[in-house]
Amino acid sequence: MSFNNSLIKLNWLPLVIGIIIGALFILTIRFFAYSPPETHYHANFNLYLNSQREEFKAPQYYEEVEMCSADMLNSPLHRTHLHDNINDVVHVHDKAVTWGAFFSNIGWTLGPNFIADPTGKIYQTNDTGKLNIILNGQNYTGLGNISNKVIGDEDRLLISYGNNTKDELNTQFNNVASTAHHYDITKDPATCAGSESISFKERFKHLF
Repeated sequence: MSFNNSLIKLNWLPLVIGIIIGALFILTIRFFAYSPPETHYHANFNLYLNSQREEFKAPQYYEEVEMCSADMLNSPLHRTHLHDNINDVVHVHDKAVTWGAFFSNIGWTLGPNFIADPTGKIYQTNDTGKLNIILNGQNYTGLGNISNKVIGDEDRLLISYGNNTKDELNTQFNNVASTAHHYDITKDPATCAGSESISFKERFKHLF
């Protein structure tokens, strides 16, 4: 009986070893292949100053693809930005990114009743003009600081300073593009991407 038990153990040994090797192989693949789920969605916006649409022509408004690196992936600028000289598509690469963060990243300052350009020129609600905010068709003017609002996927935002009638504001909002969905479902060849910044600890934590 003892001989038979030993024989059974010997027959099972290759199977057990095979299972262990297979498990190690799978875990190794999972370790090196792991990459965290990427947040990447888009929104559209337009900014009008005294009935003139801001074109954001200067190169400093756009993220340079050549600058993509592990450091860039962890920078505030990577969280939300413009690129490819497309001036009405906001790229969002992190959770809980606000409109204030976006404008800050491109050098503008957005407040509850004002917006300031990179030179420090302030467009503030006063006797000569008013800062109007329309988000997804809803008028947010005077309802709080839009800069604290998280950018939503496929948001459409209009910021308009001046003496605008309701009809003029509606026309300006209707001119805000609706291309965010297209960018959501299209591979973005210019986006920073990579797994070089993933730590050993983070990879190990996601093995099981």
